[in-house]
This record gives sequence, structure tokens and C-alpha cells, in this order.
Amino acid sequence: MTATELPAKLAEIRDDFLELEESDRLLLLLEFADELPALPPRYAEHPDLLERVVECQSPVFMFVEVDGESAVHLYATAPRESPTTRGFASILAQGLDGLSAQEVLDVPDDYPNTIGLTKAVSPLRIRGMSAMLARTKRRLREGAA
Repeated sequence: MTATELPAKLAEIRDDFLELEESDRLLLLLEFADELPALPPRYAEHPDLLERVVECQSPVFMFVEVDGESAVHLYATAPRESPTTRGFASILAQGLDGLSAQEVLDVPDDYPNTIGLTKAVSPLRIRGMSAMLARTKRRLREGAA
């Protein structure tokens, strides 16, 4: 999959970041942090179902689900005091929502490097987002096996 073949929502998110000056990209990331969807009650009431993303500096927990229509949903939680991590989780949760498992698996692993934040945040933070994407893909592969 080339960058031009990204799923529409992920391409739109990437383009929104790239259209901004570097200094404004962090503000957009903060907007995403505020928009991280709340966990559905079935996960909020059972945090033991969530998997910790240990590669992230902040405590991030996530769960990947495929619904009855074969649509992928990524649920994540991160502390409000960790807006960068929340923003990255929100980008993935919103950008992957509703895609098929194969569409998610086809997302380039380097997607986090393409949204124009590599100079604005530390490489460790970008690796955290990459780890979230990798875990999502791993969970989908495990579910298909």
C-alpha cells in the first residue's frame, strides 16, 4: 500500500497535519488527545481485558475488537496528563475505526512517521505510536489464526 492508498480517514488525518506549519501540528495533536473516545462500558468496567502498550512512556492500555460486520475497532485509554500519547491513540482509534482487518493490516508500519510530527515530538513518542499500530495488527493476525 502506498501513501496515496491509505484508508480515507488515515489519509485525511495525515493531510490535516501536513497542511499545518510544524508549530501548529502539536495543537492539532492536542485536539486529537481531547477527542480520544471513551472506553465502552464493557471495557471500562473490566480493565483486565485491556493490554498495556509497554513501549509507551505513559500508561496506555488498548483493546482491538472486530464486530459482527468484520469492522475493526480500537479502544484505548491514556491519562489526560499524557496528551501526546492520548493524541496518538486517538489518531489510531479514529483512523482505523470501521476498517476491515485486511485494510488495517495493509496500513504502512511507518504511518506514524508520515504525519509530520517527527521533529515536534521525541523519537520515543513516535515509537510508542508505532507500537500501538503494531499491537493492533498483531491482535488482528492472532484473531484470524
